[in-house]
Amino acid sequence: MPLSAEHIPPGTADWRTPEAQRWLTAVPARWAHPLWALLALVASLVWDVVAVPAALCTSADPCGTDWLGLGTAVVLVLTLYWVWRQPRFALAGLAAVLAGFAADGGFAAALDEPSALMFLVAAAFTAAGLVHRLAVAGRQRSLALEAAGPVAQPLPAAARTFRRGRLSFALAALLLAVAGFGCWQAQQVADAYEERAAGATHLSGRVTALEQDDDGVDILKVEAEGRTHRFETAFPEDFPVDSRVDIVVDGDWAALVAEPYDAFGWELLVLGGSVAGLAFLVNGVDGLTRAKRLRRGPLPVLRVLVREGHDDGRTWVFATDDPEGLRPVLHFHSLYAVEDEDEDDAEDEDEDGPDADDDPAAAVELGKIAEILRGEDPAPALREAVLYGAPYAGAEVAFVSRDDADDPEVSVECSVTAVKPAVPGLVERGPQRRKRKNLRRPVDEIAVGMTPTAGPRVWTAHGFSRAVGLGLLLVQGGGIWAALDEGPSWSWLWLVVGLPWLVTAVATALTWRITADRDGLWVTGAWRVRRVPWDVITSVRHSDDGIRVGRARDSSVDLSPTGWAWLERRLGREPRAERVVEEVGALLLRPELRPLEEAPTGRQGMPVGPPLVALSVLWGAAVLLLL
Repeated sequence: MPLSAEHIPPGTADWRTPEAQRWLTAVPARWAHPLWALLALVASLVWDVVAVPAALCTSADPCGTDWLGLGTAVVLVLTLYWVWRQPRFALAGLAAVLAGFAADGGFAAALDEPSALMFLVAAAFTAAGLVHRLAVAGRQRSLALEAAGPVAQPLPAAARTFRRGRLSFALAALLLAVAGFGCWQAQQVADAYEERAAGATHLSGRVTALEQDDDGVDILKVEAEGRTHRFETAFPEDFPVDSRVDIVVDGDWAALVAEPYDAFGWELLVLGGSVAGLAFLVNGVDGLTRAKRLRRGPLPVLRVLVREGHDDGRTWVFATDDPEGLRPVLHFHSLYAVEDEDEDDAEDEDEDGPDADDDPAAAVELGKIAEILRGEDPAPALREAVLYGAPYAGAEVAFVSRDDADDPEVSVECSVTAVKPAVPGLVERGPQRRKRKNLRRPVDEIAVGMTPTAGPRVWTAHGFSRAVGLGLLLVQGGGIWAALDEGPSWSWLWLVVGLPWLVTAVATALTWRITADRDGLWVTGAWRVRRVPWDVITSVRHSDDGIRVGRARDSSVDLSPTGWAWLERRLGREPRAERVVEEVGALLLRPELRPLEEAPTGRQGMPVGPPLVALSVLWGAAVLLLL
């Protein structure tokens, strides 16, 4: 949909493919992807928690509410989140964490503790990645300004009144209020203990036994002045049998001085509420600040093409010389900016709204909604647009475009999430994802690489499929061990419900097989070999990492899983199951390519589901004997 000349500021430069590709190649190196920094930090923290023993709970240093430690945990979790989303705030959070690490003597401990040294290395690696990402964003901004040239224009009036961050501020207020309530409740628990302990009798007792109740809670038995007291404890290893402990007693009430009260639930509420509330608060402040900076003065402008994402509503930006929308440059989420909200002067409708049976337009809209839910609606049209603001990773932008080919009026949209380059990520999204999802090579192209053969054609499980099968087999073996380890319990229910599915999946992934001969297909699954004649096959499709052979007047024949298509694509390989579907489909549509002979029994395959059941039974028996 073209944009009329009156809505394009004079001198606006076209963002063409060469400049857009230069901008797109200025992205962070793979080593700086936030995933690797997060994995390094989390691994080092887990190692440190496991390697360094926690401080003992003693009468001199009881295990009460540690507000300083809780605050450090909040900053640490926020920093992990910011490493992924907000590099600038992540640097500040990392500096605060390292300052606390130094104040606790962590730098000196790093010389003796490998876990502490590992944390410092992970922090340095994370900081290097964050600095690199910020430097790359600056490089992208310079390239965008170079492509835009000297022309600068003020934002459209509607964009100048657009407000950002209100929802984030509202959620932040709610979550911080929840955190404040949890903090107040935890302090109430601590104050109640202090008040009662002040008037109680202080005694010294001997630990006589340590046992667990029916719920698995550790119970400490302490004898003091001829009376036995029972206390729940979170750290039973701190109180060995025959050790001396201090307790306070007030009638029927008693408490360990080393573990005076349990406010863990309220502390967990404070942690979750504080992390989520501060994250929303910072996001709101950041969005508000960026939006104000966008309205501060004249901005560079670029002429581009935009399209709304089919799957997630993202706005995808393309170069002006990419009319097919094949090479997206960047993406973000956006909302409409409205300058004036007039009263609706249209006639009032009935309370229940229009009836789809009586209103043809409503019926059309319902049909469109049904197509969207089925994923069958056409892709949104490309729109010519003027982009306001220099785009770079993390930037805020606005654009003007038309929404309707029949309406000459334009709309203004402002970004509500940061700009991101359209480079391959951990999860594939965008126009290329939908295109690849529905793209099938022409049959003629497939047939060129297939020469007629006399003998049967055979397709079997490949390396990725067998790797998936082995992984599921390990899950199956571990699940059997875990279920039988606790003796008869409700966990055995999964053996009845989940084990049959797991055995089927493992057997299929390890040994699936399709054999094409003169008369049809032999499809080998987990439990049997099925014969599917050519004249009853209606379709062959790859779906959900499986192969489905449709049959006329009968249910389809399914093989799943047959690999891991997502991982195969990420490694630069064509998914084997998709190639099998293409070649079998070519045989279906080109009878002259079919084999001339019938497949002998030895080439039809053998299901391994029954032997795998026997193996599972033997493994379960071995587990019971070992326990």
